[in-house]
Amino acid sequence: MGCSENSDKTQSANPKVARLISLAIVLSIIGLVLLGNWQLRRLDWKLALIDRVENRVSAKAVNSPTREHWPTITQEKDEYRRVSIQGKFLHEKETIVWAITEHGNGYWILTPLLTANQEVVLVNRGYVPIAAASPLKRLAGQIDGDITVIGLLRISEPNGIPLRDNDPAAEHWYSRDIAAIAQARGLKNVAPYFIDADNADNPGGLPIGGLTLVNHRNSHLLYALTWYGLALLLAIMTVRVIRLERKKP
Repeated sequence: MGCSENSDKTQSANPKVARLISLAIVLSIIGLVLLGNWQLRRLDWKLALIDRVENRVSAKAVNSPTREHWPTITQEKDEYRRVSIQGKFLHEKETIVWAITEHGNGYWILTPLLTANQEVVLVNRGYVPIAAASPLKRLAGQIDGDITVIGLLRISEPNGIPLRDNDPAAEHWYSRDIAAIAQARGLKNVAPYFIDADNADNPGGLPIGGLTLVNHRNSHLLYALTWYGLALLLAIMTVRVIRLERKKP
């Protein structure tokens, strides 16, 4: 009598478990397909971004945005735009930021440039090796007087890099954080962007400009195919299991 009751309970529970498993499998397949679709949308976005960047870096330089345009600057609309600016370098307020480049480890030299209308724009003049971190090691490159800088508009990089935060008090900088650098240097009326200077020669050969990396990794198609492949594999395995179950006596 007891065995019969247990058997009835098991038989009634099995369809419920089977339905739950089937629902989970269906939802998993739908989720994988949706992830694939999302990656295809990301692919379209990345291709459009690459096209915009390539057009911007090769375009004729335009005047860098002045104060009235600062609130409207965005990464999507403005980053990597080729710009030109005139002014005087404030070398005494430069900041060295850790850099890893094709020339090796060293520093970016971030120098405020004061324009005629008293606006300040930070200019990444380029790379120097660790041995040339001190301005005394590259005096020839500390240009005085009015100068024109042409380069790429870049968006501020707040906080630091993974595992390394900026430490203004210790003068340890790992990213080009405009707001933090401006505060540390007592700068006012500072643009919310910086400019990566082009490869124009500097006296003495340092800093070395024109090292901006504009390559954007694009693996979205591979990711999409991976998600779709997993969805297809799961569907095939599910069909095979169902067929095997149906063949059982």
